[in-house]
Amino acid sequence: MDWLERAARLRQWSRDGVRAPHKPLLLLYALGRFQADAAGELPYTSVEADLKQLLLEYGPPRATSPAYPFHHLVSDGVWEVRTDRGVGSPGTGVRELRAGGATGRLAPDLRAALRRDPSLLGRMARVLLDLHFPASLHQDLCDAVGLELEPDSAPSAAPAAAGRRRDPRMREMVLTAYEYRCAFCGFDGMIGTVPVGLEAAHVRWWAFDGPDRVDNGLCLCSLHHKLFDKGVLGMADSHRVMVSQRFIGRGRAAQEQVTALAGRPLIGPQPGTPPVATAHRSWHTRQVFHGGSRPAAAAKSQRTGRFEG
Repeated sequence: MDWLERAARLRQWSRDGVRAPHKPLLLLYALGRFQADAAGELPYTSVEADLKQLLLEYGPPRATSPAYPFHHLVSDGVWEVRTDRGVGSPGTGVRELRAGGATGRLAPDLRAALRRDPSLLGRMARVLLDLHFPASLHQDLCDAVGLELEPDSAPSAAPAAAGRRRDPRMREMVLTAYEYRCAFCGFDGMIGTVPVGLEAAHVRWWAFDGPDRVDNGLCLCSLHHKLFDKGVLGMADSHRVMVSQRFIGRGRAAQEQVTALAGRPLIGPQPGTPPVATAHRSWHTRQVFHGGSRPAAAAKSQRTGRFEG
């Protein structure tokens, strides 16, 4: 039984590139809990609150119930659910899961495999991370679920499982297209001739068939790359920066570096280089950006207002 393949092939609802990371998030959460306590069970009443927060931070903008992955992950052979009546899930009803004292944990065969080969846990986690989330969020997500992965662990099998390979030229192509400046704020820091703090961001995530092409890339500073992948920042059809109304930043730095970006035109790409394609920009707006968008007028008033420490 190939557990890496099972992790790579979790059955998920999918349509037109819609993100549904519910099962991967629950499995990452369960791996983190197994790493902390291999014998422990996970009561639904505890998982519900934790998974709801994970879905809010790392899931798509639309709301959903943690009960769905808690029940449906059983069908993938990596998870089991028990209630007061024994093994078996009562379904996706929140009341039934709570009333039945439902608990979940990794499937018995998977727990045994993880005990025999402790390195399997890290390899499974990396498959899930690579196939469902951009690299900028991996460490934050590991911290959120309590996973400690060895930095020198075996490389992920995700690319092979997905049947795709990343183009190593992507970063240089995108940074060159944007002339080594963040498309949102214009940051262009270098040490000598080496750019620092600048990254090539996929607009449509690689994990969701986003191509390694300039028309699916943005040169962003590290801060704005992270916020772009978290859905705080986005792109309007007019190629202007969108800032989520859900973002709260009271201090001067947050307002100047994030809120004040609302409505600004993107910087670049250089003439003769294709801008971000409409299809990829629309995917990010639907699947990642946590709208609505702040009006540009609000940003302007904050830039001209006073800040008091």
